[in-house]
Amino acid sequence: MLSYELFSIKSKWKKFTPFILILFLAAPFFTACKDTKTHFSSPTPVVEVLEIKPQRIILTSELPGRTVSYRVAGITPRVNGLILKRYFREGAYVQAGSLLYLIDPAPFKASLDNAKAALQQAEANYTALKLNADRLKELLPDKAVSRQEYDNALSSLKQAEAQILALKAQIKTANINLSYTKITAPISGRIGRSAVTEGAVVSAYQGTPLSTIQQMNPIYVDVPRSTSELLHLKKMLKSGAIKDRVQGIRQVGLILDDGTEYRHKGDLQFTDVTVDESTGSVILRIVFPNPSGDLLPNMFVRAIVKEGVNSNAILIPQLAVNRDTKGNAYTFLVNEENKIVQQPLQLERSIDDKWLVTSGLKPGDKVVISGIQRIRPGATVKIMNEEKTDGQKIMTEKSKPIPVKSKSGNGGK
Repeated sequence: MLSYELFSIKSKWKKFTPFILILFLAAPFFTACKDTKTHFSSPTPVVEVLEIKPQRIILTSELPGRTVSYRVAGITPRVNGLILKRYFREGAYVQAGSLLYLIDPAPFKASLDNAKAALQQAEANYTALKLNADRLKELLPDKAVSRQEYDNALSSLKQAEAQILALKAQIKTANINLSYTKITAPISGRIGRSAVTEGAVVSAYQGTPLSTIQQMNPIYVDVPRSTSELLHLKKMLKSGAIKDRVQGIRQVGLILDDGTEYRHKGDLQFTDVTVDESTGSVILRIVFPNPSGDLLPNMFVRAIVKEGVNSNAILIPQLAVNRDTKGNAYTFLVNEENKIVQQPLQLERSIDDKWLVTSGLKPGDKVVISGIQRIRPGATVKIMNEEKTDGQKIMTEKSKPIPVKSKSGNGGK
């Protein structure tokens, strides 16, 4: 019985013998790894930096807006009548003075003829009264007629003169009304759909126009801008941070609704003086040439408005900017000892893929733009740029003015 138990124990140990042998042989290896780890030190992080140099850039803002017809004229009848004929094709271009509608002129011709006949009758009556007054005037010194009789004849003559003047005015009115039966285009432009057809009865100066003509070359673009942005821009101009006395500063670019750039430049005409109380903004009106008719009224567009020139702008890539838990912007700098320094920033706006920095950086600062994930404040780093054979460092663009697109508003602090 005892020998059977010993045999069973030996059989169980034989199963674990290979594992014990492996652990025994691997013990020196683990000891060596431990010693190696004790003496090994992590390599110095390598980063890429951007050396800050001021640039001269043209600050712009991309603002949404809508196109507005340069001139709009509603076609309204000025006399009552029946539409006999329409002379234009809907959607066509019409010249100023071209005939659009014809109102039945027959009643107005009859009124004119009636006024002319009344005038002839009044003129004939005037002749008789004048002759009678002249005869009485000759007989008055001999007292062949009474003074009262002569005064009555003279009064009748003056009434006839007044009647003639009234009938002449009536003829003029009849001629005007007759001319109003021909409805012509007050301006040149593209005419819209007609609200009436032949046979429709229209009223003078009715509320609904017969059609509408819109002049679209040139064309307006109305752009709203908040008063806070305008006040900020005025402060920047007053402080001298930016300048607006630059050639071509009033030229405006345009981005169409499909994202393409309009080939013509516009001119900033004026800034409205009334603030919209519902939006807190004012309207900037821009005039664009539209020879091909690409811009139609009420199209949504985006205007690229130039604000001024900043001769000492500091731009850094957006990837180099981080934010803390409170949303404050900061970046990492490499100091003279090649150590990382966390630097708070104040940002004004985004410009393409960069931030415009208003404070926190100065010329010569080295901003970390690559390898940010491997660094922390106070760590010693190696600058990748300095390992180049020609010693070239990444710098900002040349000092030539760079037009940039930006979205107005504060970028954060």
